[in-house]
Amino acid sequence: MFNVSYTIGIDGISIFFVLLTTFLMPFCILASWTSVTEKVKEFMVLLLITELLLINVFVVLDLFFFYVFFESVLIPMYIIIGVWGSRERKIHASYQFFFFTLLGSILMLIGILVIYFETGTTDMQALMYTTFSYERQLILWLAFFASFAVKIPMVPVHIWLPEAHVEAPTAGSVILAGVLLKLGAYGIVRILMPMFPDAMIYYSPLVYAICIIGIIYSAATTITQIDLKKIIAYSSVAHMNFAILGLFTNNMQGVSGSLFFMLAHGIVSSALFLCVGMLYERYHTRNILYYGGLVQTMPIFSLFLFIFIFANIGFPSTVNFVGEFLVLVGVWKINSSVAFLASFGMILGAVYNIWFYNRLVFGKIRFYALQSFVDLTRREFFLLLPLVCLVFLMGIYPNPFLETLNMSVTTYLQYYDESVYYNISID
Repeated sequence: MFNVSYTIGIDGISIFFVLLTTFLMPFCILASWTSVTEKVKEFMVLLLITELLLINVFVVLDLFFFYVFFESVLIPMYIIIGVWGSRERKIHASYQFFFFTLLGSILMLIGILVIYFETGTTDMQALMYTTFSYERQLILWLAFFASFAVKIPMVPVHIWLPEAHVEAPTAGSVILAGVLLKLGAYGIVRILMPMFPDAMIYYSPLVYAICIIGIIYSAATTITQIDLKKIIAYSSVAHMNFAILGLFTNNMQGVSGSLFFMLAHGIVSSALFLCVGMLYERYHTRNILYYGGLVQTMPIFSLFLFIFIFANIGFPSTVNFVGEFLVLVGVWKINSSVAFLASFGMILGAVYNIWFYNRLVFGKIRFYALQSFVDLTRREFFLLLPLVCLVFLMGIYPNPFLETLNMSVTTYLQYYDESVYYNISID
């Protein structure tokens, strides 16, 4: 009756997001080893369902099923936050997370229906070679981008993310930061770039402005936070907005760098949330004012955190540096002013990361708040060690990842005429 079919496929872009999802899920289980003590079976089932839905988002080749899996991820995450959340506001956070992302996706559903009734198919491979009118592209692009912007998230529809992170268990925060935030950016690459190339060019100045505002605002807000999870959550908003800049450069360096940076962010931000979860399990507080002097009592933990903090800054030889450098090169080719402002956001990122580490690790020990001191257990040590190895492996030798990404990115960039793009750029 309807020309809709469940078909799957993998290219050089989706394979890394599938690997990222499957790689992080065992870390979620191990991170919940002692923190989740009630309804353990149900919790593990929801984690596996979430993994199944996320993998389907990255491999499905039908627009209708993409929407189904894209939205279905909300259900297990809503339950995980609402049932196993750590504080009293977990119900409020789960509702906020659910309705923000659901309302944003209503426009995408309308856009899919418009595409189906106009073309008679929802097959992505066929739609990539379907030419929509210029006016239709502008309208459909807005419908899809509204949904993706909430998932990324972009300012001003980002307010659900810090609340969800604060209330979610450690495993929930790892899934949110590591994979879920990448769904919106993946949708831009998979749908907006090949199907609406003219609209991508038309709306590039608007997206640049939103991203720059998001980067600077999120970085400035991070400096004022005292909750450990909110610090990392607002940092994630800044980093994801930085990644979106690269997607709208429409050149190889910018797009490949953005995709690589998203993989890097999935590793580093997940590691930081794991570190915060380990502290919370010991001391049952995430208020940074109660911490200090951890280098004296938890030296191994402090060393691991040091590596992840410098990776989050984008220090050379770490994984984030490669992605940030390529994005800046791609943005500079299009607009030097945007590249300069994005670099200023990176400077603010170094400020809040060093401030965060200094207050947490150095200074005096707060004996009135922290009574017992235990360094990393064997389980926690081997939980963080693979992430440290990846931080340096991908930072020092990124070629295998970039070469695979480049082959697929080339396919998507064929939809753009760079000479036209440069003529209408905002430089």
